[in-house]
Amino acid sequence: MAINREQAVAAASRGASTRVAQVIAARFKVGDRIRIRNINPVGHTRVPRYIRGKVATIERAYGVFIFPDTHAAQAGEKPQHLYAARFSARELWGEQANPLDNVVVDVWDDYVDPI
Repeated sequence: MAINREQAVAAASRGASTRVAQVIAARFKVGDRIRIRNINPVGHTRVPRYIRGKVATIERAYGVFIFPDTHAAQAGEKPQHLYAARFSARELWGEQANPLDNVVVDVWDDYVDPI
């Protein structure tokens, strides 16, 4: 369902959420090591290229939300878990990166494989 500008502004101003009450077992828990899938779908995805194929640790589990990739393409809500994944800077950018630096990126179940 497409929304117009006024509906989008109203939703954003009241802090609308795409969280769903559906109960789905989490595939991962805080502390689990994961690898981001190296996917290259046709069209838009919300998995940044610089994390594809990289290893991270689940830092936070947010719960179940509408999967934006399918929802935006009008292919259904496909509810799934959303996680905060912590990557070392060296995992992302190599040995020249500061060993103390990290980057946290939110990732959906569809982007992630267990290690």
